[in-house]
Amino acid sequence: MTIKKLLIVASVALVSFSLQAEEIGSVDTVFKLFGPDHKIVVEAFDDPDVTNVTCYLSRAKTGGIKGGLGLAEDTSDSAISCQQVGPVTLSDKIMQGKSNGEVVFRKRTSLVFKKLQVVRFYDKTRNALIYLSYSDKVVDGSPKNALSAVPIIPWGGK
Repeated sequence: MTIKKLLIVASVALVSFSLQAEEIGSVDTVFKLFGPDHKIVVEAFDDPDVTNVTCYLSRAKTGGIKGGLGLAEDTSDSAISCQQVGPVTLSDKIMQGKSNGEVVFRKRTSLVFKKLQVVRFYDKTRNALIYLSYSDKVVDGSPKNALSAVPIIPWGGK
């Protein structure tokens, strides 16, 4: 397979992951005379393997002419908050730790290489799901990251 075909396949895979997020809103942070302003975007996505867990991501989105054309590289800044929004039942695969460290969300933040990713871990001792968001581009020796924990609690008095 040629490099061009590999890049096309990788781009299609990345787009399919990024379609899971729903934009909730945004705020402008820097005015740009030409093209869209720099923003902080808030998006929501549901864990594809755990029903009733929703994560909210805030991330920087670069504006300007390059940003408007999709050619700019967004900064590595992001935050995450995940919540249980209904009764949660974990699969045996998750409870046994076989899907520990599984990528549940990925969004392209530059034209080719940089991505914002969310990885899910299960803490069996505390019966909690841990969601780690990080940029896969190394910044000053380590990737920027954020963490959210969701304790699995009975829902509706059950």
